[in-house]
Amino acid sequence: MNWHQIGGMTDLDDKLILLLRRNARLSISDLSAALGVSRATVRARMARLEREGAILGYTVVLRADAFDMPVRGIMMIEIEGHVTEKVTRGLSGFPEVSEIHTTNGRWDLVVELATTTLTDFDAVLRRIRLIPGITASETNLLLATPHSTRAKL
Repeated sequence: MNWHQIGGMTDLDDKLILLLRRNARLSISDLSAALGVSRATVRARMARLEREGAILGYTVVLRADAFDMPVRGIMMIEIEGHVTEKVTRGLSGFPEVSEIHTTNGRWDLVVELATTTLTDFDAVLRRIRLIPGITASETNLLLATPHSTRAKL
């Protein structure tokens, strides 16, 4: 189920969110001009999207976040038994881990990792594999990101 089904989002809402994803600091006037609607309409749409939970907040993307960790990857992890919470807590202690996702299918967790070098990446993989409860893993390096809905620099 997506926000169109839950919150009744419209094409105008989609365009507004796209503009905010690209630059959340755009003024109401700039958003209004880009969308061809009044400032009052933009303000009302943003307030509704926030109230309904489609927009959870606004953030800053620092240059260091984008460039200091050029080696990125996805690690799929299989967990033995019912220790997912324990493994998740262990993974949360790694500064190289940016996101942890539970999933269905062959793998129990999908972990997003980032380091400065391949040597550091290899070292963190070895440390993660030592966490009790992890029985198998598979890791893929991310080579390029041709499309993302995250904020652009």
